[in-house]
Amino acid sequence: MQSLDPQVEEKINSWLHGNYDEETKAEIREKLDNEKYEELTEAFYKDLEFGTGGLRGIMGIGPNRVNKYSFGMATQGFSNFLKKNYPDEQVKVAIAHDCRNNSEELAQVVADVFSSNGIHVYLFDGLRPTPELSFAIRELDCHGGVMLTASHNPKEYNGYKAYDEHGCQLVSPQDQMVLEEVQNIDSIDEVKFEGIDENIESIGKEIDEKYLDALFELSISREEIQRQKDLSIVFSPIHGTSGVLAPPALKRYGFNNVTYVEEQMSFDGDFPTVEYPNPEEKEALSMALDKAKEIDAELVMATDPDADRVGIAVKDNHDKWVLLNGNQTGTLIINYMLNAWDKADKLSGKEYIVKTIVTSYLIDRIADHYDVDCYNMLTGFKYIGELMTELEGQQQFIAGGEESYGYLIGDHVRDKDAIVSSVIIAEMAAYYKDKGSSLYEALQNIYLQHGYFRERLVSVYKRGREGAEQIKQMLKNYRENPPEKLGGSKVITIKDYKTQQAKNIKSGDTTAIDLPESNVLQFITEDGSIISVRPSGTEPKIKFYCSVNTDLGNRANYDKKTKQLESKMDQIIEELTS
Repeated sequence: MQSLDPQVEEKINSWLHGNYDEETKAEIREKLDNEKYEELTEAFYKDLEFGTGGLRGIMGIGPNRVNKYSFGMATQGFSNFLKKNYPDEQVKVAIAHDCRNNSEELAQVVADVFSSNGIHVYLFDGLRPTPELSFAIRELDCHGGVMLTASHNPKEYNGYKAYDEHGCQLVSPQDQMVLEEVQNIDSIDEVKFEGIDENIESIGKEIDEKYLDALFELSISREEIQRQKDLSIVFSPIHGTSGVLAPPALKRYGFNNVTYVEEQMSFDGDFPTVEYPNPEEKEALSMALDKAKEIDAELVMATDPDADRVGIAVKDNHDKWVLLNGNQTGTLIINYMLNAWDKADKLSGKEYIVKTIVTSYLIDRIADHYDVDCYNMLTGFKYIGELMTELEGQQQFIAGGEESYGYLIGDHVRDKDAIVSSVIIAEMAAYYKDKGSSLYEALQNIYLQHGYFRERLVSVYKRGREGAEQIKQMLKNYRENPPEKLGGSKVITIKDYKTQQAKNIKSGDTTAIDLPESNVLQFITEDGSIISVRPSGTEPKIKFYCSVNTDLGNRANYDKKTKQLESKMDQIIEELTS
């Protein structure tokens, strides 16, 4: 083992001589015998840590991999945290899982560990969407919960999302406190793997019905839906959990002409029909689009495996199918909801919407128009959920979202919800059709009224330990040598969310940023372009978010202005990544 780092070698030996199963040890020995040192290093050089999406990684052996031991350690640490924080109560948790390989077995491991610690466990009787897990925590007055999913990551991944008593993913300082509890476990022998059956209660249909009832209460345009109930919709769960609840939710809303992509209705962790089960990727919607063209549908929707993100496609003014990005869909949802609340005279001055700092600032303009507060949070829906909890009883949440295709309408959960998003998107399509318009035309009308915004996300992958160092160095360079111009326009403000300072370049003055520390840089130019740079919290990549805008003037300018804005983004991305 001379080619291995001493610390890696020490961790490997602890697994070989520790209380781990023989199958795991045999796999380690096989890799050692075949000198697979790089694989072993990646699997053992660190422990999985909580990021913006919780605990997430590639399945396999080792502390930096998803397996029953990494999940067992996480659950024992979470159990210790819960018992310390609720010493005089019967602690209760809810657990759900998605369609990923090993999810069902890992969910049972998590349930067993909780139950062995004297915690009452509500375990879903089959796979369920992430938002329903958040709903169940609130509905059952739990102290926490766990969702087993790797969201939209490739099939090799799985993950562990830890939730608090409000149904929100853990935020600081709780996430660090749980992590410290995990790190305080000296040996796998401290993990109580032997389950206590009487502490585990199966849940399912009753929670499904309550969740669907809550979604139906959010419907605004019921008369329009009734008139447009034959709206032709194509829907795909991409082999994931929305296949459980999206069909009954759409039916309950009144849509009776929904075509499901049969090849993708099977629950399959190998995701055999797509390269990545990510609705942000065009390829993931290709089968749904083919079906839509075949039957001449009017709307296409597809969700990720745990049903917290949704991607859509609509027809443009030339009857050509186009994919909307997350900013565009979020803009449509926010505009639709605020307009509906305004027409119903429900805006009292205490309502608000929420987005992230890397999501379109067109949404801020729409909120300003309706005189509704718009809060900008750090990336990660847990920060939106945290704010919702803080403002509960003081202000009324209407909707929120982030550019990565995650939205929430209503306050029934504290996480992004692709099920409620899908029914509201379908409702929007019916509403605009009833008015002789379309979602695409509605988006253009927003641009005409509030300004034409175009956004783009570019991700640069840097894998492994070396890649992590490269990402760190890139951010260091941007901080030490920030660009003076981007896209031909002077950089006038630099926001560094790590130092929590915003600097005016001309005056040199700085102001505090009232958000938690985060490794994000934002460059704002004289012409209103906003470029954000951050490392991903769940994948080995650095992300560049580019937002540019202009006045559209009239519809005739749309194609010309689009080319101008796209060209400007090309230039900005080239300047930052070359």
